[in-house]
Amino acid sequence: MNQKLPYYMVYPMPFSFDDERIERMDFEYMKSLYPDVPKRILPYIEEECDRMEYENSMVYDEYPDKLQLGLMCGRACRNIEKNEKGMEKGEMENLRDLVAVMLYQELYKRRSDNRRRRRRIY
Repeated sequence: MNQKLPYYMVYPMPFSFDDERIERMDFEYMKSLYPDVPKRILPYIEEECDRMEYENSMVYDEYPDKLQLGLMCGRACRNIEKNEKGMEKGEMENLRDLVAVMLYQELYKRRSDNRRRRRRIY
């Protein structure tokens, strides 16, 4: 009548590792659905984020500096201009806003992953 439960059943822990994998796969799938132009510029944005991803980087500040984010966006735009031959000058003016939005979204994802990693250290 008075059976003891195994420890893992007494204090159930959610399997967050699997949730992260599913979330990452979903994020990658959504990126694969991007239209042609955003899909072409995404590697330049990821490259710029990779360049700025180091310990104590300004991208992990509580409130990242708007000027530094603008400089990151400018570097990504210059790389796109230099390497993507099919884009005209007028197109690049309109593209800057798209690059900024995609850069902020990528930074948000990386900041979120970084917070999740720091929380798991025990």
